Amino acid sequence: MSTLAWDDAPNPSPSVNPLMESADATGLGEIERGAARVSVSDKAMINARADVNQLLPLKYKWAWEKYLSGCANHWMPTEISMQADIALWKSRDGLTEDERRMLKRNLGFFAASESLVANNIVLAIYRHLTNPECRQYLLRQAFEEAVHTHTFQYIVESLGLDEGELFNMYREVPSITDKAAWALKHTQSLDDPNFQTGTTEADQHFLKDLVAFYVIFEGMWFYTGFAQILSLGRRNKMVGIAEQYQYILRDESIHLNFGIDVINQIKHENPHLWTPQFQNEIRGMLKDAAELEAAYGRDTMPNGFLGLNAALCEQYMHFIANRRCAQLGLEPVFPPAENPFPWMSEVMDLKKEKNFFESRVIEYQSSGALSWD
Repeated sequence: MSTLAWDDAPNPSPSVNPLMESADATGLGEIERGAARVSVSDKAMINARADVNQLLPLKYKWAWEKYLSGCANHWMPTEISMQADIALWKSRDGLTEDERRMLKRNLGFFAASESLVANNIVLAIYRHLTNPECRQYLLRQAFEEAVHTHTFQYIVESLGLDEGELFNMYREVPSITDKAAWALKHTQSLDDPNFQTGTTEADQHFLKDLVAFYVIFEGMWFYTGFAQILSLGRRNKMVGIAEQYQYILRDESIHLNFGIDVINQIKHENPHLWTPQFQNEIRGMLKDAAELEAAYGRDTMPNGFLGLNAALCEQYMHFIANRRCAQLGLEPVFPPAENPFPWMSEVMDLKKEKNFFESRVIEYQSSGALSWD
């Protein structure tokens, strides 16, 4: 997780909604003529007093740095050849039936998930996160979610898969539906046009939404999918798809890191929200999510295949869930678990993010050949 600068005091009064007194959260209210210039001290993650249309002066430089990193990591799926994948998919002996089942379930989950995440960003998070540099990153993330959805369209079209089957799988396959429905319930109140932050209950609703989509959807559930596809790539199977997934996971690592930083910043500015009871609710969310993912693993890999099976994926989720707890300052929800996929740490470990982006930007302006050693 990125290092945050705790240079601001917590909000002094949890009972007062500053938005009622001054700035408009949407940035679309009437212009206050002759108003004072924005001060850094007026900026906040939620319930800010500052005009959200004014980017400078920056308060959270880590948010701006993530925006710049996302821009430097630009890629498009059509840059990556699918010829080898097409040949392998059409070959009678190219993939086992278990591998084909996993691949289709995997694509079906991701095809809708990226849109669900994007909808949450645009329709809920952007509206209530009252900081312009964070909103700048959200705009970049929304574009990346569109690129990811484009990726699955490109894969489905390249392999000649049934578009209706893949893109409607989140409503037809129970293990996928259960995950989507679980996450969406955490954003329904925020989608209410009358919802606004500024009370303890509302602010906690917003925090739950951030946990559901950043920590769980992108930070837990996507990881099983990445492990499944990257395991094929490591065996020189479906290398075009695996390469695209590696670019996606590089985007997602920043999404997750950003979300955790936002949650921890809100906790710091609003310590009254982070009660022992609320912490237990968040831990319960992480535990429930890991159990839903275990069910998804059993559905996508009923028999498993070389190097991967449902039991190992469940163990991996326990490892990841405990790690997410640590990043949020929570007690673990499962007994200590070893990472069953040590090779995944080399690819996805957030500590590698800095090294990745210290590389020359030109290397990642367009996709190149990746090594699966």
